[in-house]
Amino acid sequence: MGWVRSNDMKNMKFIIGKKIGMTQVFSSLGEMTPVTRVKAGPCQIVQIKNTDKNNARSVEIGFGEIKDFRMNKPRAGHLKGLTPVRELRSFNVEKTEGLDRGTTITAAIFSVGDIVTVEGVSKGKGFAGVVKRHHFAGAPATHGHKHDLRSPGSIGAGGVQRVFKGMRMAGRMGGAPVTVKNLEIVEVHPESNELYIKGAVPGARNGILEIYCPGELVIAKTEDKPSEEPVVETAAAETPAETAPINE
Repeated sequence: MGWVRSNDMKNMKFIIGKKIGMTQVFSSLGEMTPVTRVKAGPCQIVQIKNTDKNNARSVEIGFGEIKDFRMNKPRAGHLKGLTPVRELRSFNVEKTEGLDRGTTITAAIFSVGDIVTVEGVSKGKGFAGVVKRHHFAGAPATHGHKHDLRSPGSIGAGGVQRVFKGMRMAGRMGGAPVTVKNLEIVEVHPESNELYIKGAVPGARNGILEIYCPGELVIAKTEDKPSEEPVVETAAAETPAETAPINE
């Protein structure tokens, strides 16, 4: 279940996020840097696939809340014992040691200066012509041309009697997977699980993003807190009050 991202990284840290929007940050010298705010995590590990059993080595994580009644039976069974999540993504990894089902991954796994790869779905722009969609130059404006300045022109030989697959023509533009590499993390806010990534990332606001980069996936384990049981103060035994003699 979910998408699988293949890569050549032996050690990789990864997370699923949601694009919030763009803003800017200023350095101590007053230099402005455009950044994209990303709500990264928390994500819980849903499934760990090992080579011996599944003929693959990947980690599936989930992101986003969803109501129980909105899940179908296959997803409900897949997430049994876990918090219901809306998005599922799988990442191919080399090592799965130290990772357990139900473990939470937060934005704290990244550091300032990390060079990450961001994957998302580009904005849908609707039906577009060949000039906008494929950057055709268009026809000359004079010398016999009329009403065909932005037309595609010939689409093939006449004897074939069909259109070859992959021919660049007008159609729906956008709404396709896009990968942007070599983006730098400018700020990390673990308290709010936000990442400030330099530059623009694919997709519109609230679009789902996959963020990963080389590095060791180190998950901070929560220390076992002592059980905070309510302290019951034992009051001192009160001496029975002396009964006054009854006047007969």
